[in-house]
Amino acid sequence: MKKYVFLVSVFMMLLPIAASGQISLKKVLERTKEKTDRKIENRIENKLDNAVDKTLDDVEDSASGKSGTAKNSTGNSASRKESASSEENSSGLYPANGATEVPVNVTLKWETPQYDDGFKAVLYEVYVGEKGDFGNNLAGTSRENEFSCKDLKTNTTYEWSVKASDGKRYMPGPGGTFTTGKAVAAPMNVQWNKFDFVPGDKVIFEDGPDPMEENGEFPSRWDLVEGQVEIASVNGETVMMFLDGGKIIPYLKNRDQDYLPDVFTIEFDFYTPKGGNRIKFFLSDQKNQTHMGNAQEFDVTPIRVDTPDGNYVEHSQRDYSYCENGCWTHVSIAYTKGKLKVYLDDTRLVNIPHYELNPTGFTFYPYFADAADNEVFYAKNFRIAEGGVKYYDRVMTEGKIICNGIRFDVNKATLKAESMGPINNIFELMQKQPDLKFSVEGHTDSDGDETANQKLSEERAKIVEEQLIAMGISAERLSSKGFGESKPIDNNSTAEGKANNRRVEFVKF
Repeated sequence: MKKYVFLVSVFMMLLPIAASGQISLKKVLERTKEKTDRKIENRIENKLDNAVDKTLDDVEDSASGKSGTAKNSTGNSASRKESASSEENSSGLYPANGATEVPVNVTLKWETPQYDDGFKAVLYEVYVGEKGDFGNNLAGTSRENEFSCKDLKTNTTYEWSVKASDGKRYMPGPGGTFTTGKAVAAPMNVQWNKFDFVPGDKVIFEDGPDPMEENGEFPSRWDLVEGQVEIASVNGETVMMFLDGGKIIPYLKNRDQDYLPDVFTIEFDFYTPKGGNRIKFFLSDQKNQTHMGNAQEFDVTPIRVDTPDGNYVEHSQRDYSYCENGCWTHVSIAYTKGKLKVYLDDTRLVNIPHYELNPTGFTFYPYFADAADNEVFYAKNFRIAEGGVKYYDRVMTEGKIICNGIRFDVNKATLKAESMGPINNIFELMQKQPDLKFSVEGHTDSDGDETANQKLSEERAKIVEEQLIAMGISAERLSSKGFGESKPIDNNSTAEGKANNRRVEFVKF
């Protein structure tokens, strides 16, 4: 009975929106039913989890001959609660105030502050800085009671604090100090060394989004079909925040036409929140290309991809506990004259040799985004690129290979994991052609200081050279140099032009 009371309540709230013409009545019913079913499933799963925990505790107590062990409210034994005290102090902070040997990549956690006047926090601003130089160093915002810090310095003491907002005013929150330990290198190449996705050569749409986008505004390089989308800062990165659905399309001049070439790639990152569901993408523009038909809807979660024909493929190394606390997922799509592949992070899930529909555009849609249920989705690093000639053919005809798919952290010479696709292809080519030698040459766009760009391009070229040597290519077959912003191949006035100029070239010698 409660299910139907809730269903009617939600329906009555959404009915005025349908009447205004923003969404159809059919859509209202569909979204109401899906959200209701999802809430009921979550409640059932929580009850089952609690029941299983209690049963396991009882079995453990029986096997050890114990009885009457004190339990907390979820059925866990008191000994389990005590073990958690090493990670949190009595205020629910992690790291505990004054903690040492904290990882340089740490997730700060805190309990929801309690205020006397009914103030209810919906957003937190998190401030992190070195002790003695703390100031107002805003690290980012979070709608959860946690915030991930990355790339902190080793053996350094930090101060941090939280400000809570209810959307109208701010209140002070918890905080503390901690000291980091030694850095631990991440084995990035181990899990990505078989990744075979290679981005297209020429970028035709690019959106990070730009760090200069104004927080709280709609992303300027996109058009809205329905829902609510805003620019936000998360962990120091500028991202798109999806608060209520949020179906968006690239804002291109020719968006009412088939703007995807015969060979293209699409990439993006999306964040699934704790308890979040799937996102959708379409290989068509759902606002301007409806006259073409063929919706081409793909449903994606961090563990599976559903294709337009109703089939789905699951990630062989992930189960439903993966991403249970929220996670980022990198999606790569490759289309080559009828052949379609879709990757989740480093793994290809979809491989359709003869895709019968004609991709004409792109639409991104986190259908289940709902700020009211604390299920806010994020997205970043969108790129659509036109494909090109195979690496060997390029070397034979042009004497070099241009790669804008080798990517680095912002203003750093640190390789991103998705760079391993192009690097692996270069490695395989050099293995098959033992006489081939390359000068690895780095280039940047014109943003920032010219001297800094020159130095950065040299460092990036060097790290790619070192990566190939580490994979087994003789150092005698490689050299590296950087040219900074001095040799652009496109204009620096557009995001796409800048993306094409940020590149690594492999020049035959």
